[in-house]
Amino acid sequence: MSITPTAAAPRQLLALLTANADQVVPVTVLTEELWPSGAPRAARAELQGYIAELRVLIARALRGTAPAEPAPGWAERRSADAILVSQPGGYRLDTGGGLHDVWQFERAAGAGYRAMEAGDLPRAALRLGEALALWRGEPYAGVAAGPRLRLEIERLETSRLSVLDQWVEAQLGLGRHAELLSELPGLVARYRTNEPLHAHLMVALLRCGRHDEALAVYEGLRATLHREGGMEPSARLRRLHRSVLALRNTAGRTAYALVTGSGTALQPHGPHVSPGAQTPYVPTQYSPARHRLVPAGSPV
Repeated sequence: MSITPTAAAPRQLLALLTANADQVVPVTVLTEELWPSGAPRAARAELQGYIAELRVLIARALRGTAPAEPAPGWAERRSADAILVSQPGGYRLDTGGGLHDVWQFERAAGAGYRAMEAGDLPRAALRLGEALALWRGEPYAGVAAGPRLRLEIERLETSRLSVLDQWVEAQLGLGRHAELLSELPGLVARYRTNEPLHAHLMVALLRCGRHDEALAVYEGLRATLHREGGMEPSARLRRLHRSVLALRNTAGRTAYALVTGSGTALQPHGPHVSPGAQTPYVPTQYSPARHRLVPAGSPV
């Protein structure tokens, strides 16, 4: 049973309490969220009214979920006041050990990161995929976010992009570049300045022999970065771009070396290749220079 309020302010209040579940949220933080331009004189009274409204919704939901034969003390432990708890200086939403989708996401993501660090790509792809599957649209959609909620939304979006980046990296490491081509174009269209996703798409296209399309992805990102901020792609992405150019220019004349995720170079071969011939560097994965929870992939 949903306890989501229909009015904007109580909904916003519930969202902030949920984002900080099992922690005391000070009244000053709540008022800053609800009234970022300055709290009115009656702000405390209004806040107490919103809390009372939430407790009514919680109590209504509890009546619909009470067990037929509750254990002794159940009503006291699961009352509205015991769930939305008044604390000195603030309020706390008590989950009672229940599930929280953000916590589930972070647990699955953490397991995926640890698997990446251990080099267990199948498990990493599985657990990171489980984390991504928990997402349903945008975080806190339908909530009028103030400054505190906006920070939480940004944090969640950043976490999601990090997991998505590592999931794609694991998929590339498993040789699933062809399958990724059904998803990556949509992702780069959505995140138009996200360099790692563009680089992953370039690598996937390169490994499918679609050199010109990989180059077009680079040029599209370069144009967007220049237009929106006067920036150029990073040195690592430029290096990847040069690798694609070198490969395109040698295609059909010599075979080329692939450098695996472990750093092992597969030697060039073919009728026109002499022993010790220099061949273009062709990455199998892209590992951008960024702050990461774990290292992954081969350097590019």
